[in-house]
Amino acid sequence: MRVGDTVRRPHQSQSYAVAAYLDHLQRASFDGSPRYLGRDRLGRDVLTFVEGDVAGAVIDDRFLGDDLLASVGHLVRRLHDASAGYLARDEPFPRRIGAEDQPEIISHLDVTPQNVVVRDGRAFALIDFDLAGPTSKFRDSYNAAMHWVPLLHPTDVRTGVELGDQLRRLRVFADAYGWSADERASLPRFGADAASRSWDRMRERAASEGGGWARMWNEGVGDLIRRRGEWLLANEAAIVRALGSPEASED
Repeated sequence: MRVGDTVRRPHQSQSYAVAAYLDHLQRASFDGSPRYLGRDRLGRDVLTFVEGDVAGAVIDDRFLGDDLLASVGHLVRRLHDASAGYLARDEPFPRRIGAEDQPEIISHLDVTPQNVVVRDGRAFALIDFDLAGPTSKFRDSYNAAMHWVPLLHPTDVRTGVELGDQLRRLRVFADAYGWSADERASLPRFGADAASRSWDRMRERAASEGGGWARMWNEGVGDLIRRRGEWLLANEAAIVRALGSPEASED
């Protein structure tokens, strides 16, 4: 709920971990996230409101341009640079199924079009850090590309989006973020493994937490995730070829 220049959100088990992380980002001079202001008299978390546009459930053409996609890659890279060195010792994040065994950083982990604030056609800030936690840079940046390209089986993409469009947009994101040659070559199999982990995580949350997780599971998100993994492997050669190399992207 927006109240003036603030947003009020239900307090959750990870709220203080998120708050400490947002405080770190502020100290690191990262301006692309809200600030945590404490709790109100109703016990809700209070954060600064970030002005701008965000996508709805149905993504319209304003959020499909290559320039915006590239700016998302740049924003995620800036977030990762600002997150370097933050270990979350005082306010650790809850351990989740499918989490990294040796995480590099704390990061957002849910960079969807609905969680990116856009100003003047560029990605300005990230909101909704509820899923933030330990991860690797590649996993978090892959996750952002997965939502923004999008990396989906043809059954699940909007009408008119073809494989060529997906491959071109994936290259735009890869170059903007700065994926290495090894990361580009490993992406299809990495993504298929991520899909398997995501399927396990969604099933577990649907069963243990219910609510929106159960609704998404009942609506078939598990099948969508499995189709994504299969699609990535079926198109592995084309994806790796389209991604090229960092050196080629600089020419």
